[in-house]
Amino acid sequence: MDVPDLVRQSLGDEEIQAGVSLGDDDAICFTPTRSLVYRSEGLLSDEGVSEYAHDFERLAVSEGRRKTKYTMTYVDREEKFTVPGNRTDPVLERLVESNLRIEGVLDDDESVTGVFRFSELTLVVAQQRVLKHVGSYTWDGDFEVYDYDDVTGLHFEDGSVATAVVIEAGGRPERIKAPNEQAGVVRRTLQEALFDYHEVDSLDALNRKIAVETEDPNADESDDHSSGLGLDSGIDPLVSDSDDDEAAESEPEPAAGQSGGGTASTSARERDSSAGQSTQTAASTVDLESAADAASTAAESTAASSDDLDAVTDQLEELTAAVEQQNELLEQQQRTVKQLIEELRRGR
Repeated sequence: MDVPDLVRQSLGDEEIQAGVSLGDDDAICFTPTRSLVYRSEGLLSDEGVSEYAHDFERLAVSEGRRKTKYTMTYVDREEKFTVPGNRTDPVLERLVESNLRIEGVLDDDESVTGVFRFSELTLVVAQQRVLKHVGSYTWDGDFEVYDYDDVTGLHFEDGSVATAVVIEAGGRPERIKAPNEQAGVVRRTLQEALFDYHEVDSLDALNRKIAVETEDPNADESDDHSSGLGLDSGIDPLVSDSDDDEAAESEPEPAAGQSGGGTASTSARERDSSAGQSTQTAASTVDLESAADAASTAAESTAASSDDLDAVTDQLEELTAAVEQQNELLEQQQRTVKQLIEELRRGR
C-alpha cells in the first residue's frame, strides 16, 4: 500500500507499523500511538487526514450493511470514524493490538493474530497470551488475561449450536462458547498460537507438554500413616468377639411363667394401632377441608386471570395498531431519503 504524502507529513517522528486499505485511495495507517485515517479528494470532500489516539478507555463497534463505525471513548471526549464493512476485522485487530500495546499488556514485538466477537464476548488471541472481555462494549479495561505459560490444558467440546473452548489455567478450566460457524477459525487460530509458543505440532502433544502433575506427592508413603485404622494400629475395638460371647451366655432365658407378658404386649400394640387409625382419619378430614379451600381460591384466581388476559389483549391490539402506523411513516421517510440520494447523485 502506497503511503499518501499527506500521511507522511502527519507522521512526525513516528513510523507506520501497519496499514489497511479502505478502498479507492482511502487508507488507515497505524503508528505506535495513533491511527491516521486518510480520505482522498472526492466530489463531496477534500483530501484530509484524521488522527485518533490509541489510549482510548473504551471501544465500541457498530456494524451496518455496508459500513462499520468505531467509537472510541477517552477520558475527556469521544471520537468516531467509519470504514467499509469488508474491512471490519483487520481494522479491529490493529486497533485492539495498538491499545493493548500502549497499555503495556502486550510486549513490544508481540502481535494479535485474531479478534473474535460473540454477542457481548470478545476473544483476542495474541502470540503469547489469550484475552477475554465480556460487556456491552467491544473492549475496555475490564478483561481477563491467560498467559500461555500458565495454560495447562486446551480442549474443545463440540455442540449442536456452539463449540466450547476449554482453556485450563493452573488446572482451573475456563469455558468460552463460540458459534459453530466461527468455531473452526477460532480453534485454528488458538491452536496455531499455542503450538508456535510451545513448539509442538499437535493438540495431543501440546496437552502432554503443558499438563499439570496431579499425583499426590505423599502417595508412596507406607500405609501406617494412612488416615484409616489398620489391623495393627494398636487400637482395640470397643466390643470384641469374646465380649459378645459372654453377653450371649449371661443373657437370662425367659421363665415359663412369663408367657403372659407376650399377650399384654400384643394388647398394647392393638391399642396403639387403633389410636394411629383415628389420627389418620382426623388428618384426612383436615386434608379434604384444605383441598376445598384451595379449589375455591384457584377458582377466584382463574376469574381474575381472565380479566387480566382481556386487558392485556386490548393493550396488544392498541400497540399493534400504533406499530403499523409507525411502519407506514418510516416507509414514507425511506422513500423520501432514497429520492434525495438519487437527486444528489445525479447532481455530481
